[in-house]
Amino acid sequence: MGIFTKLLIFGLITVKLSPYFCEYLGNSSYKWPTVAISVLVRNKAHTLPYFLSCLMNQDYPKDRIFIWIYSDFNEDNSIEIIEDWVKKFGSLYNAVYVTTNATNGPLHPDEEVSSNWTPKHFEHVIQLRESALRFARRMWADFIFMLDADAFLTETTTLKYLVNKDMLVVAPMLVSDGLYSNFWGGMTEYYYYKRTDDYTPIYQRERVGCFDVPMVHSAVLISLRHRRSDVLTYNPDNIRDYEGPYDDIIVFALNANRNGIPLKVCNDHHYGFIPIPLEDGQALQHDHELLLNVKMEAISRGTPLALNKHFERYVTYPQTSKLGCSEVFLINLERRPQRLKLMALSFKELGIEAKLFNAIDGKQLDVCNLKENFITLMPDYEDPYHKRPMKAGEVGCFLSHYYIWEQIVEENLDISLILEDDIHFVPYFNHRFAEIMDEIKNLDWDLVYIGRKILMDGKEEFAAPHVTKPRYSYWTLAYLLTKRGAQKLLDANPLDKLLPVDEFLPIMFDQHTNTTWKSYFPHRNLKAFSASPLLVHPTHYTGQEGYISDTEDSTVVKVIEPGRIRNEL
Repeated sequence: MGIFTKLLIFGLITVKLSPYFCEYLGNSSYKWPTVAISVLVRNKAHTLPYFLSCLMNQDYPKDRIFIWIYSDFNEDNSIEIIEDWVKKFGSLYNAVYVTTNATNGPLHPDEEVSSNWTPKHFEHVIQLRESALRFARRMWADFIFMLDADAFLTETTTLKYLVNKDMLVVAPMLVSDGLYSNFWGGMTEYYYYKRTDDYTPIYQRERVGCFDVPMVHSAVLISLRHRRSDVLTYNPDNIRDYEGPYDDIIVFALNANRNGIPLKVCNDHHYGFIPIPLEDGQALQHDHELLLNVKMEAISRGTPLALNKHFERYVTYPQTSKLGCSEVFLINLERRPQRLKLMALSFKELGIEAKLFNAIDGKQLDVCNLKENFITLMPDYEDPYHKRPMKAGEVGCFLSHYYIWEQIVEENLDISLILEDDIHFVPYFNHRFAEIMDEIKNLDWDLVYIGRKILMDGKEEFAAPHVTKPRYSYWTLAYLLTKRGAQKLLDANPLDKLLPVDEFLPIMFDQHTNTTWKSYFPHRNLKAFSASPLLVHPTHYTGQEGYISDTEDSTVVKVIEPGRIRNEL
């Protein structure tokens, strides 16, 4: 039951800097200001390996940082991880102060194995937040960074960027696997969350900069160099005539507003990630699923959460499987190793055992020898949007899928999952995929999209609770295919009248709008369905930062006369 405190001081606390500095980045004549980092930990053994790894990756002089950690009433091995980290890495920092409570179990019986926050819990957190604030002030810190143990700063220069802004209260905008973030766009008359028109443009970075908001939390930098910071508090007992809720972040926000102190959130960089919080009544174990969701979101954005090798012992992954399929194929271009790396991380997190298929690269394809390889382009084909002939990348993409269909038939694979390498798996993917697999057992099917671009408006007919009959669709991001379905696609002899694969598939299930193209394939009997909602999306859409298309970024294949072709930029 006893609470014990470990005071680990590695070096002297640095004296406070002059208040007249503004610019540090690239200016070696100044020392960076001292920063106290406050972390509250309870039942965060699953997030700590990533949180601490991200923290250590911060490109900020560690001798200018001291850390205050408080951890209590854990039902997991959070304390073990904290103590291990301090022993291994604590000496890198100016000082580390750790207070832990060895008592197991919840603070209050109503909180047991759930996310319920009782008044007792709020009171406890308020006291801890206030203690951290007092501690930083006593240590003459220039800043205090209030950081939750599930806020993952993947931008390694976050702390430098925030300090350099010289704002009184500022938060780096963190994103989740939904629209959740660490700021509010509005507040109701009863001081709770209110969605406003400003929120989404800030969250989606349609507007970029630093913005006044009514609430920031989870990762908040407070400048203690400003005189006005002395009035900031998390404790409602310190506020005259306080009438708001007994909630630490609301108390802080209302008090700041009362004293004319702006709360800023900045989205000028991709700072990091934060999981969606547990809902009232959800078991604590569900927090592991929420972490997985945000890890998958980080991977899809190309910035996986950092994991120091020292903490790998605390992280477990699911056993691998083929998700009930005979085979899972991953199509990847050899010149896209980063995509393969990110997909491998996704598979590791989801427990997917996949077989790599080296894609046919349109840039290396000898388009002059297509005829010699028994490939003929569809006569007079013209892309419906760009009004151009096929591109070499589209030929390579079709052949990649075609050779997998051949492999399915040759190896007698009952059900195969075919994935491209630029995909993002939706939250709870494994559960939702298993749900689809269970529902299609009762359907007569050849192909099931789990990712696609829907081209036709209007509702589609449902064949099962989460399965529809698709109409004209694009993309071959991810789909299930039976051996019978693969045979139907091969029997259509598509290499004799080649067109893009995402045009070919809807022709084969007779939902294409181009009657001329359809006439080349008289046996349009593919039985197709689609997951609804979809389980896979592209990592990037056309026009987005980081978008790359290996089909569009290739040469046009032009037919000059029968048997002769050429390629043009």
